[in-house]
Amino acid sequence: MELFKNTNFDFLGKKWPFIIASLILTVAGLASLVVKGGPRYGIEFKGGMLMTVKFAGNPPLDEVRSSLSKVLANPPSVETFENGSNEIAIGTEGADDATLAKNRQLVLDTLAKTFGHPDNGKLDLNNASAETLADRLRTPLAAAGVSLSDPQINDLAAAIVSYRSKNTQHSGLISSVDELRAVPGVTPQIIGILNQQTYLAPYTAARDIEIVGPKVGADLRSQAINATLLALAGMLVYIWFRFEWIYGVAAVIAVFHDTIITIGIFSLFNKEITLTVIAALLTLVGYSMNDTIVIFDRIRENLHLNRREQLVDVINRSVNQTLSRTVMTSGLTFLTVIALFLFGGPVLHGFSFALVAGIIVGTYSSVYIASPIVLAFHDFVDARRKKGPAPGAPVAAVPSRPPAAKPPVSRPPASRPQAAKGPVRVAK
Repeated sequence: MELFKNTNFDFLGKKWPFIIASLILTVAGLASLVVKGGPRYGIEFKGGMLMTVKFAGNPPLDEVRSSLSKVLANPPSVETFENGSNEIAIGTEGADDATLAKNRQLVLDTLAKTFGHPDNGKLDLNNASAETLADRLRTPLAAAGVSLSDPQINDLAAAIVSYRSKNTQHSGLISSVDELRAVPGVTPQIIGILNQQTYLAPYTAARDIEIVGPKVGADLRSQAINATLLALAGMLVYIWFRFEWIYGVAAVIAVFHDTIITIGIFSLFNKEITLTVIAALLTLVGYSMNDTIVIFDRIRENLHLNRREQLVDVINRSVNQTLSRTVMTSGLTFLTVIALFLFGGPVLHGFSFALVAGIIVGTYSSVYIASPIVLAFHDFVDARRKKGPAPGAPVAAVPSRPPAAKPPVSRPPASRPQAAKGPVRVAK
């Protein structure tokens, strides 16, 4: 399928606006990284505790932040997600695993004290685990004459917690105990016992709790950097052998360009670099490199077909010939990551944002960054070849040689008078 046929756009003639835009984005991103002291790493890389809390209504950020600041040694980070949900992310840092575990319990206790009713003696059904719920129901069920064995009570508690986590109406929150009538095995008698023994807090924090030690975070950060650099080095070696070394250098510079701009955009928007973002960056490296190789391969084919054509014309023709493929591939991929960005939820937000920015930058870098580098190098080499030695440059002295000896000229011997034979006559 070909969207564009016989196009003849002068891509390299329009390269400077894109090069200037890349320079501006690169400088702005690097300046942001310098001012902020580097990227904003997630919990996976810097170590700490991250808890996702879901509220039934709009999250009371100020109240959460002020209540946690009173009990934690370091001020926590309390942020909302950009997908319009009622979820917030609470992050704390710690020097060791014991401190992180203590911070986790402090956050849970503070949330329960601030937004729950821990003093009424009832169990919070929106934050209780299946084991805790089963232990709480075991005695009241026996007192009410409900004949359930211990395994059956455990299965009942697990079914209630599973319904809570998969409830699509309130996304993990139970708004009324009567909703649990839809759970298999929950009878009206059990509903009555649940009303007596439990209450429903307006939030849930029993899911998505991550704890990463500082040492593990530093190791993960080092491994992520090494993985990215090794991927770039491997691709440089591959293109070096497949094409020429300048093609490999141009492709790697273009990929570095894409990666640096994407990380700079994360810094400008104050977004975290997490493991999923590193996965997106590695995906972007392969995607951008593949797009560049397709164009370079067409350039090589056209150079073999017509060696007398100017290189700038060959590159323009090659980009025009691969234009349909580039638009279809990049366009469809862009639509996919836009859908992930809009509807993927907070877990995939960083991953999809990195791909949205990276696909835009990576698509034009193959045309307006990698190709001009190849062209500039060949123009430089051709100019040096035509120019020859620079004027005024010292010329190497040629050692003088003695004049070649001239061969002797052969002359015929001078004629001598011959003595007359016989008697000499004297004239009288």
